[in-house]
Amino acid sequence: MCLIVTLVMLALSIQHFMYGDYLTGALTLFVAFGFAFLLLRNIRLTQCDKNGGCDNFCMLPSWLTNLFSNKNKS
Repeated sequence: MCLIVTLVMLALSIQHFMYGDYLTGALTLFVAFGFAFLLLRNIRLTQCDKNGGCDNFCMLPSWLTNLFSNKNKS
């Protein structure tokens, strides 16, 4: 799902930039980068779970992953 949303938002961003609507183009580009980041994070976490553990190579920086971590861990 993230891949589809990323590609659609990227196409919309390029289209807005071509028509000269820079504010909307920048906003959709920001959303596309956000979904691309979430997609990359999910891929990396899946690789870590598959390998049975993580080292620092397969994780994103801790300050960045803390933004998206679940606060209610039990």
